[in-house]
Amino acid sequence: MRLAMGIEYDGGRYHGWQRQSHCDSVQERLERAIGRVADGPIEVVCAGRTDRGVHATGQVVHFDADVERPLYGWQMGTMQHLPRDISVMWVREVGEGFHARFSATAREYRYALVNRSTRPALSAGRLTWWYRPLDEERMQEAAVSLLGEHDFSSFRGKDCQAHTPVRTVESIAVSRQGDYLFIDIRANAFLHHMVRNIVGSLFAIGAGERPVEWLVEALAERDREAAGITAPADGLYLTGVTYPQHFGLPTEPRRPLFEQAGGFERASESC
Repeated sequence: MRLAMGIEYDGGRYHGWQRQSHCDSVQERLERAIGRVADGPIEVVCAGRTDRGVHATGQVVHFDADVERPLYGWQMGTMQHLPRDISVMWVREVGEGFHARFSATAREYRYALVNRSTRPALSAGRLTWWYRPLDEERMQEAAVSLLGEHDFSSFRGKDCQAHTPVRTVESIAVSRQGDYLFIDIRANAFLHHMVRNIVGSLFAIGAGERPVEWLVEALAERDREAAGITAPADGLYLTGVTYPQHFGLPTEPRRPLFEQAGGFERASESC
């Protein structure tokens, strides 16, 4: 039987999603835990390989198993053998035609940061701190130029192995809630470091270092040197993966919020 799982994890102490011989990874931890339930080795395939330090609230994986277990048993049994920073949100049985990566029609990421003069303590490692004031309206005005199908070579990491740099951005939104700034971007697929490179470029515009028009100019150059910095990994979350309806999988993105953490910090400061 083929099963799909929805996974949430804090990527802070892992060297990315992908299994590696010399360091800890989310994939290795998950495969080991599922293998305990299956009483044998299991190999999982994910919807999107996240880098070192990147988190996920909506990662999706699939795996094949030769044994039958109740869906609840797969979920809770796997969770029993996982560390506290990895969790199984749901499990569904899918047909052999399902593939976590190739069946996906869209993916969504959220980049979260605290934008204030003092660094956060409680949310360190789970979001990025940017001490210079950022104008979210300028960032949003620039971001809309990325909508649609484009060659995203200017925002492509040097180690990217994708066959083509062409991607279609379906939506991008910059929003603020107090000190917290969120950048949500949805596309059919992403290049290596594409979101972090876009965010780093938006930082330059939000801080007034570059004009709003600069982003579309950088996009047209199709040269990584034309765009901005690569934003830190801390604030990046894979929040959702979309599949055709007939697979029957959850499709709503699970976007992390930090108002509660901010409220706790303010309460602590007043005591």
